[in-house]
Amino acid sequence: MAPSLVLAGARVVLPGGVVDDGRVSVEGTRIAATAAENAQVIDVTGHWLVPGFVDIHNHGGGGASFSGTADEIMKAVRTHRAHGTTTLVASTVTDEMDLLARQAGLLSELAEQGEIAGIHFEGPFISPCRKGAHSEKLLRDPAPGEVRKLIDAARGRAKMVTLAAELPGGVDSVRLLAEHGVIAAIGHTDATYEQTVEAIDAGATVATHLFNAMPPLGHRSPGPIAALLEDERVTVELINDGTHLHPAALELAFHRAGADRVAFITDAMDAAGIGDGRYMLGPLEVEVSEGVARLVEGGSIAGSTLTLDRAFKRAVTVDRLSVEDAVTALSVNPARLLGLFDRIGSLEPGKDADLVLLDADFGLQGVMRQGEWVVVPPQLA
Repeated sequence: MAPSLVLAGARVVLPGGVVDDGRVSVEGTRIAATAAENAQVIDVTGHWLVPGFVDIHNHGGGGASFSGTADEIMKAVRTHRAHGTTTLVASTVTDEMDLLARQAGLLSELAEQGEIAGIHFEGPFISPCRKGAHSEKLLRDPAPGEVRKLIDAARGRAKMVTLAAELPGGVDSVRLLAEHGVIAAIGHTDATYEQTVEAIDAGATVATHLFNAMPPLGHRSPGPIAALLEDERVTVELINDGTHLHPAALELAFHRAGADRVAFITDAMDAAGIGDGRYMLGPLEVEVSEGVARLVEGGSIAGSTLTLDRAFKRAVTVDRLSVEDAVTALSVNPARLLGLFDRIGSLEPGKDADLVLLDADFGLQGVMRQGEWVVVPPQLA
């Protein structure tokens, strides 16, 4: 068990606001209300302490994907942990149904071991008109029976399914997912405003990477963007990497939805944490150049190379969000969405000791997960 320790002197972001010269006590794997007598005190004056980041949409990193072997999956998980993501939902990409079901079985084992927080199926139930970096020949309509196959294969570890609700069976599948406690996410869709409203009323609660892979906002045909932004029941995912969204689009989403309904995601693929080169995203080849991933054939953006520490820094230094709003989008909201806010998402006594130490310029200095240092801060090196 990790020794008792106290991180003292940082600006600590708590649910009630920022506490200057704050203290966070850790006892074993949990945040403690009071420090133990023999606790090690670490002076982190001049730094920020924020909750560990929670990523609900992530396909891989470190040169590995969540479509690979257990070792490859863990390589990707560890890559993102080293960038502050202490809780991660593993996302699949469109593939043959049998292969997806088999991968769901492997991912469910890692979820049972506590390595990942569950599974997100992005595809194959998406629109060929808005397929993005998904193989069109493998797409299929979201018939409830087909959706149920993947849920069952995940053995209770399916957290989210992205689908295009306008396709045959789409709204019925949204109802099925809601009944089974799985998040129905609207994305890679060509839905109208009215079709999107119907899906939300049926139980859809997430917008998969809002603005991307859906019709643009129109003044006579507002499409899914308007419906997803206006409904208080919907959490909107945003990829804050400076490539997927113009800053004005991000500002629009925050202004309309409010910080309490935004979840920053990475939508990361293998190249996250590695660099430029050729990679595979499911069955499709991707070229990463200057940090931007695009399909070799067709040139569509193919996920991102983002890590959540970079998303956080961009949010507060470029987008000029408050640190509190950034923490809400990176930790609080996704934790609540996953039903895990009683354990993670904030620096409160009794919760897992998942935290990120940042310097005054919001550069990552340390990462702790369940009381163990993933990235050891310079003060302890």
